[in-house]
Amino acid sequence: MPHFPHHYEDILALLPGIRPQQYSRTRNFTTGAVTRLSPFLSRGVISTRMVMLHLAQHHSYIACERLLQELAWRDYYQRVWQSVGHSINADMRRAQERVHTHLLPTALDKAETGIEAIDAAIRELYNTGYMHNHCRMYTASVACHAAQAHWLQPARWMYYHLLDGDWASNALSWQWVAGTFSNKIYLANQENINNYTGSKQTGSFLDTSYQMLPPSAIPESLREVVSFEAQTILPAVAHELQLDQQKPILLYNYYNMDPSWHAGTDANRILLLEPEVFAQYPVSEHCLQFLLRLAENLPGLQVYCGSFDALHTAAKGATIHFKEHPLNTHYSGALEARDWMVPEVQGFHPSFFSYWKKIQGRIRAQFSS
Repeated sequence: MPHFPHHYEDILALLPGIRPQQYSRTRNFTTGAVTRLSPFLSRGVISTRMVMLHLAQHHSYIACERLLQELAWRDYYQRVWQSVGHSINADMRRAQERVHTHLLPTALDKAETGIEAIDAAIRELYNTGYMHNHCRMYTASVACHAAQAHWLQPARWMYYHLLDGDWASNALSWQWVAGTFSNKIYLANQENINNYTGSKQTGSFLDTSYQMLPPSAIPESLREVVSFEAQTILPAVAHELQLDQQKPILLYNYYNMDPSWHAGTDANRILLLEPEVFAQYPVSEHCLQFLLRLAENLPGLQVYCGSFDALHTAAKGATIHFKEHPLNTHYSGALEARDWMVPEVQGFHPSFFSYWKKIQGRIRAQFSS
């Protein structure tokens, strides 16, 4: 099971361990050479650009191209979210077909889908906050196409448990599987699952040819549904903010925990946890505690649970600096850009590959060979 460090030095120490060629060959296998960087990318501790520049210093472009594409998918989904806002919470291109329920299949919640590799991956998710990306696709495919559930509630369930929860990557990946943000639906049969997970299951409802998928009838194990009701219990903060009004405020949140941001600045550092945001996008206690452990990398950080407006009032005119993010559109103050792989390529692109074509040359230029 994966262990994710929380000290910044230990996180940076993961970068030299990236093996891009092995990643390219084995990434789809649950035992593959994946980077394990996703929780730190999602929480903004490191950036896709930082990883790209590290790769450019130590590897060739050809060796890294597959990994660079995967990093670019993350930026692409964020650009979509940035462009369309909360519209990513509805079917983007077309309505999902064969929707029987808008609730969560109980089998996902209980890790009892009947597909052994998926159930094991769900248990790992509950225990560690991690699920291999291929298993995420398998889980989404079973939910959307075998259980005939609309993607939104299952996507919220998965996001709730993921340490690397990034709503753009999560929601739009589910939509890609569901066929609402792609040209076709994603299906996997038992042979495919066995191949990439090492399981040897036979006789399941997926143990058939692709021509027979998805199943015409909902399998018995997937028929029960439940409404996904979750909440985030924010920490009790017993003290008032201690602010030096002569210093600027650096504002951190669930998507920005970057210790290198204004590292040398003498400032008030505040981690803002807004109840309204976590009501819309709840995360588990496991995820929240991971965030608070990452907060230890920010000296003098104060945690504030409340609205931005209340914080703004408490700031009494002090300049508030924050990084741009789709969940920050109600912030006011000094807006700063995030670290994109290719910051000059902005806006909405209808597909990942239309985006990739525009950024590929600029990424390649960072490499000497």
